Amino acid sequence: MRSHPHRPAAPVAGVVPLALALALLATGCEASTTPTATDDTFASVRFTLGARGDIQVAGTSRTAVTRAGDRTVTGGRAYPFDRPPGKLLVVLRHWPSGVRAARDGVRLLPPPDDATIESAYLVDTGDWALAELDGHPVQWLRRDTIRVDTTKAGAVGRTHLTLSGPRGSRPGRVTPPDARACDGVDPAVNRYVVLPEVESGAAVPEVLARLRERCLDVQYVSMPGGGHRGTVRSIEIPVAGHTAPVAELPPTDDSPAQGRLPGDKILTDPSRPTRVLVTR
Repeated sequence: MRSHPHRPAAPVAGVVPLALALALLATGCEASTTPTATDDTFASVRFTLGARGDIQVAGTSRTAVTRAGDRTVTGGRAYPFDRPPGKLLVVLRHWPSGVRAARDGVRLLPPPDDATIESAYLVDTGDWALAELDGHPVQWLRRDTIRVDTTKAGAVGRTHLTLSGPRGSRPGRVTPPDARACDGVDPAVNRYVVLPEVESGAAVPEVLARLRERCLDVQYVSMPGGGHRGTVRSIEIPVAGHTAPVAELPPTDDSPAQGRLPGDKILTDPSRPTRVLVTR
């Protein structure tokens, strides 16, 4: 599919300062430095999106963004968009236009047959970029994929995803885990994984590292209330089959897959991303 430049619908305010995020994410890890930014260096771009698919792109580096298409998906599955070498892929999940996004409440997953839309964008960051969800740092990215799900945002909820490059000589990123251990994982084949320990209020990088050790594909969800802002509220790991769609950690009384605890082995469906719910 041929991609074409995406023009912003409206300007958006500047990016959140990175000092606090860098201090949080770089603890105990090696960091690299980035040369002083020039006019051609990626600075920042911000995606503002509603649950019904109204997406705006703004920021000083919005010309680095190109559309990669829209695909209809069902049952919470992820569409395998192509990601060219050197590009960062942003996938935004939302309801089709005209669908009432508020119908699902706060905690419930969409019914398995409900169709949602995934809108994809390619971003030429050049180097490492920090992803912030509603102003809170979640992940450093380069030549990678980040997924954000807005189907739980409600009819009027809006989500902000900001990508920003390091400034001056500040450290660029934490050292990521070795992804080569997941090279042999087939995304089309169900497989067993051991459920990790997850605490409500945990830092996003800590939980993300545990999920990546299990080669789980991650999709972020921004949720209001329920804990300290910018921390993990809970995670939902997809379970193969229809009787128990997800294992929710930490477990709750109304969890759709009760009785599944950290340390238990479950059969996962890798075609559906693991949801990391972040407190807005």
